[in-house]
Amino acid sequence: MNRQFQQVYVWSKYLRLFHWINVSVVMLLIVLGLIIFNASTLGISNDGKILLKTIHVIVGYVFASNLVIRIGMGFFGKGYERWRKTLPFAKGFTAELADLKQQPDKKHKGHNPLGKLMVGALLLSMCIQMVSGLVIAGTDIYYPPLGQYFAKSIAVDSSKVEMIKPYSKENVDEQAYQAMREVRKPFITAHVYTFYFLCFLIPLHIIGVIISERREKTALVSSMINGYKYLPKQEREDK
Repeated sequence: MNRQFQQVYVWSKYLRLFHWINVSVVMLLIVLGLIIFNASTLGISNDGKILLKTIHVIVGYVFASNLVIRIGMGFFGKGYERWRKTLPFAKGFTAELADLKQQPDKKHKGHNPLGKLMVGALLLSMCIQMVSGLVIAGTDIYYPPLGQYFAKSIAVDSSKVEMIKPYSKENVDEQAYQAMREVRKPFITAHVYTFYFLCFLIPLHIIGVIISERREKTALVSSMINGYKYLPKQEREDK
């Protein structure tokens, strides 16, 4: 290895664990979501839809738990777990972005300015998906944390709320049910369009990583596995 470079520890094991869990569950959620979205075309029965939605929600809980832990790390973690080193809100970011135009091959210990913008967009999109998904799970198949509340709101007899099941009208007040469906409409819209946006961002993110790897040559890809990047000795200090 060039003596002007040295191995520098950047990404903690918690960040790397979050990243790879997130990659796995997001890909699975996308596949399940596409199947559910095209269930009628695929000839899937109501029971099949309920099963797919149940699996989607359970995987969604893993996704949401992982994301909530990452949000907490942003406030209480160390090093590059913190938001001030990850998101494009810290003081001096505008100058960093302008500097990138002058020095496109400049090496960064953490994310470069475009990388910070991408992380911000991905995290915001995932937060929207998490919130909207929990509402949809509560109004569609009556799963926690909101399912019990919505089931009671549409029950003819609230003492028999356990009778309310997906795709069943037993013990369901039709007027209250339609009102609940109106409440969920904007969440469905947000979930669908943010899904499309994520499908655009994810390949863009991958392309950005490949370009950064070729330009900076800091072992960006492998650093998300072992935590280490290769940086010039004079640039190892935090910015």
